[in-house]
Order: sequence, then structure tokens, then C-alpha cells
Amino acid sequence: MTDTTRLTVPADSLFGLHNLPYGVYSAGGREPRVATRYGDFVVDLARLLGDEVFARPSLNPFMAQGHDRWVAVRAEIAERLRGEVPAEAVHELDTVRLHLPVEVADYVDFYASEHHASNLGRIFRPQNPEPLMPNWKHLPVAYHGRAASIVVSGTDIVRPSGQRKGPEDPAPVFGPTTRLDIEAELGFVLGTGTAMGDTVPADEADRHIFGVVLFNDWSARDIQAWEYVPLGPNLGKSFASTISPWVVPLLALESARVPTPPQEPAVLPYLRMTRPWGLDVDVAVEWNGQIVSRPPYSAMYWSPAQMLAHQTVNGAPSRTGDIFASGTISGPEREQRGAFIELTWGGKDPVTVNGLPRTFLEDGDEVALTATAPGPGGTRIGFGEARARILPAKRQQNPAPASATCP
Repeated sequence: MTDTTRLTVPADSLFGLHNLPYGVYSAGGREPRVATRYGDFVVDLARLLGDEVFARPSLNPFMAQGHDRWVAVRAEIAERLRGEVPAEAVHELDTVRLHLPVEVADYVDFYASEHHASNLGRIFRPQNPEPLMPNWKHLPVAYHGRAASIVVSGTDIVRPSGQRKGPEDPAPVFGPTTRLDIEAELGFVLGTGTAMGDTVPADEADRHIFGVVLFNDWSARDIQAWEYVPLGPNLGKSFASTISPWVVPLLALESARVPTPPQEPAVLPYLRMTRPWGLDVDVAVEWNGQIVSRPPYSAMYWSPAQMLAHQTVNGAPSRTGDIFASGTISGPEREQRGAFIELTWGGKDPVTVNGLPRTFLEDGDEVALTATAPGPGGTRIGFGEARARILPAKRQQNPAPASATCP
């Protein structure tokens, strides 16, 4: 007979039955498997439900089964956790290793906050009376990122090197970034994709979006500034992005849905929604143990559904495991800005961190994103954290002398 146990979780837990996020864990040197988090317990889903789709090192096989299956499994997990569960399925949170929860297929980063986009426009183009570019309120602006550089919370980030050219530099120089920054975002994990030529209507997006993670899109602002015209970010962004290990199901966030801000001018038909929705998610940015910002996702101009509709409207294919991120979350107040370039106004207005004036990240700094959202019946839902520490840049090999010839 299998030993069983009954799990007790505090009523005010951010990871109660109202949440039940998905992740991938390993314990005791065994291979990674899919689990849910219930309070401070990690519960192996293959052992809880007897379904081998969860005895895999990623969520992709389960996500590919589709929306109806997600609904059924979520209900089954909650029912099982209310009773006796197999003891072999249960692990204490602090005894397991958490892994990247999905095999990331493609990654697109949006620019969905009007406050963030306006602040950067004022910082970079102070001579222009209008901070937003002419297209910004007509479509969700985005760039295509590098999926292989998405890492799970707890992975150290090496300071990137690249070309940069300051205002006083006569020519570009190569070296480690001196303006390393964060972008506090939400990432949306695609559960089921679309074939080339197909599209996702905005009102059907929530049948494709499986869940939500915290997302830190690390940014080398000096590298980015030199390279991004005319084709946009590349090396300034592609070196690393950190996500939380727990994927909060979109199904858990029904109580967090809120209307998007008014969109003027009216959007084109493919971006219109019967009931436009955003998410009431409160994010906190912690810098070396001190909370320096609290960006509100509810202030985002473009909805996740509109982002997905725009991403697929040209017939571009999408796949299980795709992630599209929101872009920096920022509110109207200084203490709600989700990037240090905004928080310090391009480095001109330092913020005090542990008694010291700071602008951009130094080696050894640690940043953590956390967040909560409203759940049913006055509960709160947690997202875990996206945390990482900055390591020094790797030493570059000396380039070949100019007189060298190629074989």
C-alpha cells in the first residue's frame, strides 16, 4: 500500500488551491519532472495524477494538449490536494532544484507600457514635443529576441561586452557595458501554437496563452543605444533574460482581469476585443535586498491578447513554448518605473540603495522581481521570483592585428 499524507497550507498562502502554478523540479539526483506548488510543498504531478505526460523535463508536452485539457487537469489537481496524496509525490520546497519550466521555442518582447515608452522618448529625444513614435498607439511594437538566452531564476548573469559609443567618443570602442539595466516585465507562455498562415483573433487569445511568468529582460543600454538604429535591439538585449520557475496558469488569474486603459485613437479591427482585459498584477523590484520600485501591470496600454493577435496577424507561425513578454512595466509615478534607466532618468538622478547613490548595475549586484495578483474570495496569488546576480564580464581574446591576413 502506498503511504499517503494530507497537506496543510495556510489560508493566506500565495500558493493555495486558487493558484496551483506549474514548474519543473528535480530531487535526489533524479531527472527533472513537472510539479505544482502548494504552499511550500512541491507536488510531483505524475505521481499525484498517475499521468506520464508530467514525467517529462518540461511543460511542453502537457501544454500542447490544449485548453480543455488544462481546465480538466487544474480541477483534478485541486480535488486531489483536498484529500490524501501519495507521500512520494511531496517534497519540501527548500529541498528541490527548480528548472526552466518550458522549452522556449521563440521569444518576442513587446513595448506595451505607454508610461515606459513615453519616458524613454523624453530621455532619448528631449527635443521632440511628442515622446511616442507615430506608430505606437496603432500597434503593439515589438522586437524578436533570442530564445536560447532565457534562463531560470537563480542563474548568474555575466556582464556582456560589445560595441558602444558615448557622446564624447570619436569612434566606437569595445568593452563591457557600463550601463547594465533591468526591465521588469511579465512573460506569457504559449500553450498551443498556430500553423503558418493562421492567425489568433484577440478574443481567442486566452485559449492559446497557457500561463504567466515574471520576466527580467536584462539590457545593456550603451550597447543598445549604439546599435539599435535602424533595425532595433540586438546584442544589447540578446545576452540574457531571467524568468521565474513557476508558470501561473492564466486560468488562475480570472479575478485579476481588469479593463485596459482607454485606447485612443481606436485600434484597427483585428486588435479590437469584445471585453478588453489587462491584469492587476503588482510587481516589486528588489535591488540588493531593497525594494526600489513597484510597477503596476494594470497600467499597461496594450493587452496580452492584442499582443498575440498582432504577433500572428501576418500569418507568422507560433509554437508550444513560445514566450512573448510585455516590455517594461511602468506606472505614472517615479516609484512605479520598471527600468533603472527610467528610475534614474538616464543616470542623471540616482536612486539610493542601501545608503549609496546608484544608477546602473555593478558587478555583484543582485536583482529580484516578485509579484502578486488578486485571486478569488479575497485571496492573493504569488508568482515566485525572478532573481539573478551580476558577474564580471569575461575577458575577451585580443583581436588579430590589422596586418594579419586570412589563410
